[in-house]
Amino acid sequence: MTNKQYRLSPEEYSIIQKHRESTTRNILVIGDLHAPFIKKGYLEHCKEVYSKYNCNQVIFIGDLIDNHYSSYHETDPDGFSAGEELDRAISHLQPWYQAFPVADVCIGNHDAIVCRKALSSGISNKWIRDYDEVLGTPGWTFDDHFIYDNVYYNHGTGSSGLKAAYNRMGNWGMSVVQGHLHTESSIMWKVDRDRRCFAVQTGVGVDDKSYAMAYAKNFTKKYIISCAVILDNGEIPVVLPQHLGK
Repeated sequence: MTNKQYRLSPEEYSIIQKHRESTTRNILVIGDLHAPFIKKGYLEHCKEVYSKYNCNQVIFIGDLIDNHYSSYHETDPDGFSAGEELDRAISHLQPWYQAFPVADVCIGNHDAIVCRKALSSGISNKWIRDYDEVLGTPGWTFDDHFIYDNVYYNHGTGSSGLKAAYNRMGNWGMSVVQGHLHTESSIMWKVDRDRRCFAVQTGVGVDDKSYAMAYAKNFTKKYIISCAVILDNGEIPVVLPQHLGK
């Protein structure tokens, strides 16, 4: 469903027009947020990167929200209720929407928890509202994946290991950018006679000290707070960690 009462502001129209007129696509790729459990300072980091690298497009790589109350991980019985967590997630996402009112959002496994559980309970999709309607973000487009300049952007659900994104290049036959893995932030290349492809793990923007991330407290590897940019029409990938002091 679409919020028919919403009207784009002049600023939003300007951003859309700038995006359409640009001849060089520079994409900011934002890591998993797991709202409302977002790392402090991550928004400012992403805004700085967007400006510094002259970006004109934004992709959220998935797990925009956490849905901890209904997670397949162990949940905290003393955590937020379902309604409270959703309200807090919506509130925490509003500054992101103000900063990036036009964006693509890959649907991650945490985003899809409610829909998956509704399906397993025999509830028709007719009862389920669209993500942009629930979150109040009509300028964001939600889908399983996006392809720009022969680069495949997806959340990475089901992948694991150091070469998770690299291994998926063979599946799609093009460069791959994904999130999902909280402890990985990297670029790997594959070059042969016919093509040059890259595989990017974006890192995340998650508060690893939050109770929702307690399941990872004994991980030997720590979360990497970073984002990525894909510059010059899909030619140049860059991964940009957030300064530890921020």
